[in-house]
Amino acid sequence: MPLPTQKKYGRCLEETVNFVNNFSLGKQSFVSENESLLVHPGFPASPHSRGGRHTSLCLCKIRPFKMENPETIGMRRPFDPVAHELDAKALDKLLEGLQQDSNAQESEQSHFQYMAETPRMGIGMDASVTPLRHGGLSLVQTTDFFYPLVDDPYMMGKIACANVLSDLYAMGVTDCDNMLMLLGVSNKMTEKERDIVVPMMLRGFKDHAEEGGTSVTGGQTVINPWLTIGGVATTVSQPNEFIMPDNAVVGDVLVLTKPLGTQVAVNAYQWLDQPERWNRIKLVVSDDDVRKAYQRAMFSMARLNRTGARLMHKYNAHGATDVTGFGLLGHAKNLAKIQKNEVSFVIHNLPIIAKMASISKACGNMFGLLQGHSAETSGGLLMALPREQAAAFCKDIEKQEGYQSWIIGIVEKGNRTARIIDKPRVIEVPAKDRDGELW
Repeated sequence: MPLPTQKKYGRCLEETVNFVNNFSLGKQSFVSENESLLVHPGFPASPHSRGGRHTSLCLCKIRPFKMENPETIGMRRPFDPVAHELDAKALDKLLEGLQQDSNAQESEQSHFQYMAETPRMGIGMDASVTPLRHGGLSLVQTTDFFYPLVDDPYMMGKIACANVLSDLYAMGVTDCDNMLMLLGVSNKMTEKERDIVVPMMLRGFKDHAEEGGTSVTGGQTVINPWLTIGGVATTVSQPNEFIMPDNAVVGDVLVLTKPLGTQVAVNAYQWLDQPERWNRIKLVVSDDDVRKAYQRAMFSMARLNRTGARLMHKYNAHGATDVTGFGLLGHAKNLAKIQKNEVSFVIHNLPIIAKMASISKACGNMFGLLQGHSAETSGGLLMALPREQAAAFCKDIEKQEGYQSWIIGIVEKGNRTARIIDKPRVIEVPAKDRDGELW
């Protein structure tokens, strides 16, 4: 990655600690390259919430976990999501133990009246919903983190923040009360790389949190073989402030608020410097096409889903999820699986960043883009809307944000599954290139 030349962010990891402490009050201790920094929050309070307590930060040193010959180190060489993406079936298997047995859940809830009407959230859904002891309130919470996938550290911070908040937005939550940041700083990065990259990522994350109406009040930072960034988003909500994702009915339509193809765009951009891979796609796409697709993907991933969450209430959405690591079909299946009614989802249309479908085909569908298997990062909201409200939703979100949404499928009677038809319609986004414009 070509590094910026600015030196204004201070020195190495010690200054990174200072930067983190700007989020709240705390103490600083020197952390060497061979040790880990833990930033432990106290009981943070959002500036938007009642109470106004400050976060206290406790810093301590621990030895890092060592791994030999990591495949990717920090941002010094490109991260290939295809090589590192965990298969959805394998992940489901790993998570099975976290799913409560329904009988055990009912038995447990019989002892807690305030939990008696709690809907059950299944594996693969976006956030946990925990009824609080104080009647009428629920804790809605999510966490996520991943490796860098773009070469602009500031934008990477924004993408990471948008990705974390998106899980709340998928529940129709529009106001996040508190965010924590999770950061792994690579022990293979040079001092110059840390000096420049890490503070820029932190700034991007913090700035985007503020754009979303919340703030970062603490978190955890460790020395790690790989550079990682993510966070935790938390809100306390009344029942009318979030939308459970399990109320789709026959006749609803499926709406998607961002185009697909981010993984393909990011990989194609990396392949510009890898002749053996570039040769596979250069006959179907130009250098300029790839660079523009990469920019489109980067700004799409950084876009908050907050407007979509707000409009879910206005247009009576019956449930939603955001499209991320499981791909469109994987998340559609997860959403269908938890529906109260006997319904299934059928997807007919695939809005895809322009030229990415051609790249996917040229690569022998290694991404699974047209089959709905291609992983996305900070993707759009996939929601079930009443048929008569869907067009108005799409028009409204475009009016407010300047970006399209698409009706991509239908909800029909079925057995809580999802599928993409054999020959889906590919919608190129944008339909036509305009000089000087991304979309």
